[in-house]
Amino acid sequence: MEYTYQYSWIIPFIPLPVPMLIGAGLLLFPTATKNLRRVWAFPSILLLSIVMILSVYLSIQQINRSSIYQYLWSWTINNDFSLEFGYLIDPLTSIMLILITTVGILVLFYSDNYMSHDQGYLRFFAYLSFFNTSMLGLVTSSNLIQIYIFWELVGMCSYLLIGFWFTRPIAATACQKAFVTNRVGDFGLLLGILGLYWITGSFEFRDLFEIFNNLIYNNEVNLLFVTLCSFLLFAGAVAKSAQFPLHVWLPDAMEGPTPISALIHAATMVAAGIFLVARLLPLFIIIPYIMNFISLIGIITVLLGATLALAQKDIKRSLAYSTMSQLGYMMLALGMGSYRAALFHLITHAYSKALLFLGSGSIIHSMESIVGYSPDKSQNMVLMGGLKKHVPITKTAFLVGTLSLCGIPPLACFWSKDEILNDSWLYSPIFAIIACSTAGLTAFYMFRVYLLTFEGHLNVQFQNYSGQKGSCFYSISLWGKEIPKTSKKRFRLLTLLAMDNNERASFFWNKTYKIDGNVKNIISPFLTTISFRTKNTFSYPHESDNTMIFPIFLLVLFTLFVGVIGIPFGIDLDILSKLLNPSINLLHQNSKNSVNWEEFVPNASFSLSIAFGGIFLATFLYKPIYSSLQNFNLLNSVVKRTPNRVLWDKIINVIYDWSYNRGYIDALYTKSLTKAIRGLAELTHFFDRQVIDGITNGFGFASFFLGEGIKYVGGGRVSSYLLLYLVFVLIFLLISSFNISNFLFSLFPSR
Repeated sequence: MEYTYQYSWIIPFIPLPVPMLIGAGLLLFPTATKNLRRVWAFPSILLLSIVMILSVYLSIQQINRSSIYQYLWSWTINNDFSLEFGYLIDPLTSIMLILITTVGILVLFYSDNYMSHDQGYLRFFAYLSFFNTSMLGLVTSSNLIQIYIFWELVGMCSYLLIGFWFTRPIAATACQKAFVTNRVGDFGLLLGILGLYWITGSFEFRDLFEIFNNLIYNNEVNLLFVTLCSFLLFAGAVAKSAQFPLHVWLPDAMEGPTPISALIHAATMVAAGIFLVARLLPLFIIIPYIMNFISLIGIITVLLGATLALAQKDIKRSLAYSTMSQLGYMMLALGMGSYRAALFHLITHAYSKALLFLGSGSIIHSMESIVGYSPDKSQNMVLMGGLKKHVPITKTAFLVGTLSLCGIPPLACFWSKDEILNDSWLYSPIFAIIACSTAGLTAFYMFRVYLLTFEGHLNVQFQNYSGQKGSCFYSISLWGKEIPKTSKKRFRLLTLLAMDNNERASFFWNKTYKIDGNVKNIISPFLTTISFRTKNTFSYPHESDNTMIFPIFLLVLFTLFVGVIGIPFGIDLDILSKLLNPSINLLHQNSKNSVNWEEFVPNASFSLSIAFGGIFLATFLYKPIYSSLQNFNLLNSVVKRTPNRVLWDKIINVIYDWSYNRGYIDALYTKSLTKAIRGLAELTHFFDRQVIDGITNGFGFASFFLGEGIKYVGGGRVSSYLLLYLVFVLIFLLISSFNISNFLFSLFPSR
């Protein structure tokens, strides 16, 4: 075991050769690298699989030995300042390593097919592998400076992947919004790190916690300054994990490819903020005000995310707000001191939400076969419905993920969410009421997504569409050689295009490309070996290829069974508690006691009744509309326009407007921040141009006019010189006479 720990430093760097080799290949051998581009999926998956095996082995060692391993080496030493780099292997690191690698492998596998027709296929895999390296480095870091370095690398990868289709203005705007919003939190994080170093003189977690506890215990530090530093540290987590009020970037981040939404914005990157708070919890837990503030931000985010998801039409944005709400549950649990419950929900939610996002990607592919590459249409749930007949496997998988997120047993999220709800009753009844109500809202909006997408009939404008086998739609162009312009009708961006199998529709250009025969035969050896490629393509709603279905199937298994690791019946079955024992002891908390059936059944029954209430309400409101338009009209004819109905309609409209307009928070930021900053910039520009430049230009103009005047004086005429001389003599005499008269009056003052 010691030997394995000793060489664990290599874990973050194992995926790094892929982006390095892709970059070098594109620079030195661009044609060959592009021709062999599908081969790069295999080393990406293989290297991350090696990391996963090492991570599982380390976790097993953690469970058996309950130990924490840290290794450091000096990087910079200067007088009293010493900066060390290293790695830390503890239960929190083990959990994050397994989470990153398992979800990452499935997303890479899924992306090979999802991005196969994209011109940026190589760039996508380079970014994705570099993100995995950055995230692995983040969770294995042993000090705050090292965390901050990888923190920024993770943010850079997120920026690149959100704006992957950077020629689309909306994607470019989304990545800029994510970048600016996260810079606010990252600046606070940097200030907090520097403040803690000024207090403790160390960046290392162990030394920092020990010194900090002694200073607080002996009352040798300013509590206000300590609280401010802790608040600044927490600001970084608020931005990265999309907590209120820095959550506004997450729904816009859905402009990136769907695999990115599954990996970065559901399972790993947004979990970095939760990871940071969990890592620093021994520091936060001795500052009551910070713990109360963390729980407050968490409960606000829980409720806000759920209400904003109620009326969204875009399927990915609905899931994004759901992610925001569930991250709020985790932050609430950390603020309450429920370390185990927060990490348990982090695990269960990651697999469930990754399943939902990959399922949504399959749905979007299915819709693109009808409406073409148009996010406004292919991701709009209003245009969906009846897809269960065309995508039965995706429908079943999506239903499993939906039920898990709703908290239906025995699926994964039931166990973790139920534990958070139970702990909230012990912490604050008000917070518990909000958390339980939000659980009902979660069941409502998730089943709304499911019903709008799969139930009922396909939208009327597509019902008469007749697809034909043998035709294929490709939303984004594949690399290849340009062929001459033909008489075939071409549409520009975001149009439906049906072509034969040898042609591809360009995403950004009004051109058509023919695939080289040698290139067309090149496929991933790994995917070919396990026979997951399918040959048939369709131009009507259809199930995705097996390379996309296989990761979804594995995520279904995770969603079904991952909750077993934290079941509360008996310590022998509670694997999570065994793993977290060293961290729980560090927090000076007692391990989670086993729950008997007399306690579990009433609590579970209460949470289940709330979830089923939300499911029933969603079914009542949305099932009739899309399953039978006739029944919906009949329902409207029965319900009369009574005063109560009018009041109810007004309430519904207010809720809908609040949700659809994102709680007016984006508009508030636009007016109070964007326009205010722009107005201040314009005022500064005016002051600079008119005042600062005006003074400088005024001296220039004065010199010019003075020179012009003097030019006429020095004309070489004696008469002009004599006239000027007489004028100055007269002026001198007048001044002299005035001074003499004043002198005489002073000698003979009047009486």
